[in-house]
Amino acid sequence: MAEVHPTAIVDPKAELAAGVAVGPYAVIGAGVRIGEGTSVGAHCTIEGPTTIGRDNRIFQFASLGSAPQDMKYRGEPTELHIGDRNTIREFCTFSRGTVQDTGVTSIGDDNWIMAYVHIAHDCAVGNRTILANNATLAGHVHLGDWVFIGGLTGIHQFVKVGAHAMAGFGSHVSQDIPPFMTVAGNPLSVHGLNVEGLRRRGFSRERIAHLKQIHRLLYRQGLTLEEAKQQIAGLPGGDAEMRGDVETMLAFLAQSSRGIVR
Repeated sequence: MAEVHPTAIVDPKAELAAGVAVGPYAVIGAGVRIGEGTSVGAHCTIEGPTTIGRDNRIFQFASLGSAPQDMKYRGEPTELHIGDRNTIREFCTFSRGTVQDTGVTSIGDDNWIMAYVHIAHDCAVGNRTILANNATLAGHVHLGDWVFIGGLTGIHQFVKVGAHAMAGFGSHVSQDIPPFMTVAGNPLSVHGLNVEGLRRRGFSRERIAHLKQIHRLLYRQGLTLEEAKQQIAGLPGGDAEMRGDVETMLAFLAQSSRGIVR
């Protein structure tokens, strides 16, 4: 059975799995489903429709699943989906989606989300990301797996951030960030490959060298974006992982709608 503090309010239409713990003065609304082993801290508010997976740690004063901050919203039954094993720290705010997009705001698995992070409507956050204190995602932002967003960084609506990319402290992100890159500043600029992050994730020296070639073609050779894409596509094959990195980069560039930071 779930362990619910006597001062918490849980709507009868909420579904709490075995092993869920709900702290003092928390409010769990109708249409909320919480998976086994998840803990909800004191004074949290979770509104539905919201689905939360298992073994998440939600710290005190978080507000999850509230109506989107979108003036077009008219009360449609949009959703928030949160996966498994996420850490969500104090005062985080995650909004539900809107019918102008998929209707769902989604957060994947194993993410580390620090205090005061805002994830707006229709965002899609991948797996194993880190969002430092006060990072802010406007509506429709997409973050790939293993992304790191520094504290006090703001990301503009509809921006995409590729897998393994890093945005440094206080960055103003208004264009798409290609996979594997490190960016920082206002105006935003690319500072190189996210080498340290890739090493920590077990990328080999040869694989990192191959990614450095991709970085040089995009940012150091004076090529147009189309010329860079052609040369990236023509890089020597290498092993399956290197070919996969090329495919990841080309797919991201093909899907970029706001243009990449250059």
